[in-house]
Amino acid sequence: MKRPMTVLLTALAPVSWGTTYAVTTEFLPADRPLFTALMRALPAGLVLLALTRVLPRGAWWAKAFVLGALNIGAFFPLLFVSAYRLPGGMAAVVGSVGPLFVVGLSALLLGQRPAARTLVAGVVAAFGVSLVVLKGAGALDVVGVLAAVASTASMAAGTVLTKRWGRPDGVGPLALTGWQLTAGGLLIAPAAFLAEGAPPALDGRAVGGYLYLALANTALAYWLWFRGIGRLSATQVGFLGPLSPLTAAVVGWAALGQALTPLQVAGMALAFGATVAGQLGAGRRRSFSSAEKTGRKDSMDLTVPALRR
Repeated sequence: MKRPMTVLLTALAPVSWGTTYAVTTEFLPADRPLFTALMRALPAGLVLLALTRVLPRGAWWAKAFVLGALNIGAFFPLLFVSAYRLPGGMAAVVGSVGPLFVVGLSALLLGQRPAARTLVAGVVAAFGVSLVVLKGAGALDVVGVLAAVASTASMAAGTVLTKRWGRPDGVGPLALTGWQLTAGGLLIAPAAFLAEGAPPALDGRAVGGYLYLALANTALAYWLWFRGIGRLSATQVGFLGPLSPLTAAVVGWAALGQALTPLQVAGMALAFGATVAGQLGAGRRRSFSSAEKTGRKDSMDLTVPALRR
């Protein structure tokens, strides 16, 4: 019962991220993607640092900035660039191949050999998402495609490295989340001010939107995400990613009046089914691997010994 609850709580992170598009378009200033990325990351990171009052030590200063760059500092701006330059939901389709990136990097960095069913589930999930979000062909922008691929690879690398490095002794996932959000925000800040200039004037709706993004959509969601990485395999966590574009489609239908076609509904069912299948396959493989290595039934760090400093 413990493992399914961990999966459900971790799944709340991509579900929350699926609301980002609606909040951005309905509440926030237009054409300020880097400022929005900054407002998502840095305030949330500073709040968590204030709550935990724990700073990195030794090698963890460098590790925190590497993870912050991959999961936040590079991922956020690249994601926004791809969303602005690609037609329709193409950026979401490229992002939905994230589980395959995680599977490949897990094999390379964690020594986890992927099962055939896991690879098939990843392909099916991406195909299902494509049915949901693609609405027209359109001309593809090379820069947008490269940014989408890079953002997906960056998040996948951050997920796998977070699993590989674990956490220092006595440091919880809340502090680790604060380190990464702060580091990522500090990396985004100069790019935002150089590219977009001074911050825009904000009304009440914009302030409310940024508060939601910083607290619920980022601080809470990323804490659940990194907590899940500590307790599940990297592949299990990666397979939750497609829930984000699926949530965006549901929010668009329920809150923004966007119609869903039967083909989109079928794609949602296909992607969700593949996500569940990926969870079951990865979870079973993780359990078998753990039992072979340690003879124990459950541990937070069975899949990969954490490098603790």
